[in-house]
Amino acid sequence: MSETHLHFKIPQSVLVVIYTPALEVLLIKRADVADFWQSVTGSKDTLAESFDHTARREVLEETGIDCTQVSGLAGQLLDWQLENVYAIYPNWRHRYAPAVFENTEHLFGLGVPAGTKVRLNPLEHTAYQWLPYQQAAQACFSPSNAEACLMLPRFANGAVHK
Repeated sequence: MSETHLHFKIPQSVLVVIYTPALEVLLIKRADVADFWQSVTGSKDTLAESFDHTARREVLEETGIDCTQVSGLAGQLLDWQLENVYAIYPNWRHRYAPAVFENTEHLFGLGVPAGTKVRLNPLEHTAYQWLPYQQAAQACFSPSNAEACLMLPRFANGAVHK
């Protein structure tokens, strides 16, 4: 008799706002939900995985942009030292353990040169667009993602601008 092992998502994730020097934000359209535009997001693979590693892995997986520690963009991934805690949408609750109702999302920004090539994973995303940060905020499905886009001028280039 074989034992069935269920793999639940870890309720700790990252949100990475990818942007150009002109503060244009990359939004990607989810494949599984109509008109759901978002920044790069993703959960930790293990509890021991750092948020930094999760962010770098998810950016590469979802966009093909390499900001791993050995890439030229390694120093451009900035930890905004902010977290959002939100209720998991009912249509995604099945991905988490039965007693899990909230997710903690850690925010990052990734500055990239204008014209950076994007290569989507077609199983996850079907389209992408670069929008000025205010328009990107309006296009985001998630309120926490919209808020992160609006905070971009404060965090771009690693400095807080008032």
